[in-house]
Amino acid sequence: MFDPTAMIMADKATKRHVLSARPEARTTPERPPRQRGESMRLLAATTLRRLADRVEPRTSKPCVQVS
Repeated sequence: MFDPTAMIMADKATKRHVLSARPEARTTPERPPRQRGESMRLLAATTLRRLADRVEPRTSKPCVQVS
């Protein structure tokens, strides 16, 4: 089935990909590094890490030298 919208989207994606290799191409990411909800994700990750440490604490293993 012929879908003109998909053809236009593919053409734009191809141009963006091909032009990204030019010397004057953008060097900054398209999205800002911090996005909405990142603080909530970081809080959840920290909470889960602390919970995992309480359930099964991390222990440091001594290095054994091979002679």
